[in-house]
Formats: sequence, C-alpha cells, structure tokens
Amino acid sequence: MTAADPDPQSRNLPLDSHLHTDQSPDSAVPIDVYAAQALERGIAELAITDHVDFDPEDPAFEYTTFADRERVVRRAAERWGPLGVTIRFGVELTYNTAWEADVREHLARHAYDFVIGSVHDWPGSPYRRSSLGSWVADRPLAEIVGPYYAEVTAAARSGLFDTIGHLDVVKRYLHPYVTAAHLAARPDLLEPVLRAVVDSGVALEVNSSGLRHPSRETYPAAPTVERFHELGGRRVTAGSDAHRPDWFAYRLAAAYDIIEAAGFTGLAFRRGGGGVEVPLPERDRA
Repeated sequence: MTAADPDPQSRNLPLDSHLHTDQSPDSAVPIDVYAAQALERGIAELAITDHVDFDPEDPAFEYTTFADRERVVRRAAERWGPLGVTIRFGVELTYNTAWEADVREHLARHAYDFVIGSVHDWPGSPYRRSSLGSWVADRPLAEIVGPYYAEVTAAARSGLFDTIGHLDVVKRYLHPYVTAAHLAARPDLLEPVLRAVVDSGVALEVNSSGLRHPSRETYPAAPTVERFHELGGRRVTAGSDAHRPDWFAYRLAAAYDIIEAAGFTGLAFRRGGGGVEVPLPERDRA
C-alpha cells in the first residue's frame, strides 16, 4: 500500500479466476476469508484454484484429496451464493511434459468448473535458486528461457486446460540475473509460445501477481497481451493468484485494463459446462 495506490486490492469487478486457499501448501487462507472480501469489495465471482502437482518432490503432490477440495468449495458456494458471491471449483495443475499422462488421467477422473494449466519451477529444472546464478552466466537469453518456454508451448498444445497460467512467470525465477527489461527487449523469444496458445484456442491468463513481484508487471506484460490479440488470440482470463488475504484482487483492475486496451471485450471462463464470456465492466478510471 502506497500513497499513489492507497488500496491496491481492486473493487467492483465480475471475476477473480485464480485464488489459493489453505487447500494449497503455500497458502493458509480459509475460503471464507476470500468470500467475505469479495462481498465487501464487489467481486461477484471467484474461482478457487488450489494447486495440484504430479511430481512427488513438489509440495502439492497429494497434499489434499479431490474430494476434500471439492467439498470445501461446494459448501462455501452454498453459504455465500445467497449473499451474492458465486464460487466456482477450479484447480491449478502444474504441467510438465514428463507427467502429461498423469495430468490427462487426473482430468479424465475428476471434473472441475475451471482448469488452469501452469508451468512452475519443476524439480531438477535449471531455475532453482541454489544454482541459478552459475547456470545463467554466459548463456544466451534464448538458451536461458528455452526450457521454460518449451514446457509452456507443450502445455498449450496439450488441449488439457481452459487457460495457461502466468505465461512468462520465468522472469520471476530469473530475477535479478535476467530482468523483465532484458526479456522485453527480445519479444521474438516469446512469439512461438504465443502462436501455440493462439493455435490451440486455449485462453491466456493475465495474472496480476507480477505487480507485487520485482518485475512490477503482469504475467504476461501488456505488450505480450497486445501481441496475442494481434496474432488472433481471442480468449483471455484475469486472476490475482492470491495466496494471502492482502493479495486478494491485488491490482486486478490493472489486468482488466491491459485486457481491454489490447482489444478484448470479455473474459473467457467456464462454469463446469461449456465456455462462457464474462463481459468486461464499464468502469470509471478517473
């Protein structure tokens, strides 16, 4: 919270589609805390998207059961729906080509309202903090981002997800050795990834959590969202990726602004059946 931004948690928006509760290992937020904030802030609809990982070394591997997560979310939806807050049962699945078959099998057995597919810092990846500095040294940028972008491309092409989460969050892992400015100077490196997302028809998430990270820009940044639209991308989502109460809807309005400025008129979403479009709201930006 700053003098320029006295209340960074946004208000009066139709949807925050990326939230983590105490059903994720990296969050301790009860679902009712988000619901109460949504009611107070005028965020009409939430997707609870707790982590599910598929590598035993990852913290969300078998952290909770599908049945437990669904029960928590569905009961909260029953409590808060009459008060004006709609809650959907989503998930954020960590994707890697090494366990794509496991992801596919999981989704064949379990039905979610909304599914985010994200690439994270996987076990054995070159982006681990303990060795990152020496690994990055003297490598060309294309080689540095290559492993991450290859996994994101495969995630898009898999056809498994409603949206690809935080497309270029690798810039968070690479800081301070590679900065957002370094990556912004080489948009050509991200171009094949964007084309894969466009060709697949999967939605692109504009994740506002980067605005509280060192990059101080969304994942992905505005120029990438604009380029996605230029290439023919027509489906976008927006989420705060909250893991704490004070991160709920954090600068989510900025993500909405980026989406609108790029030429989109609504958000792609799913409520357990076919896809729907959530219209962007008319908002006073004065």
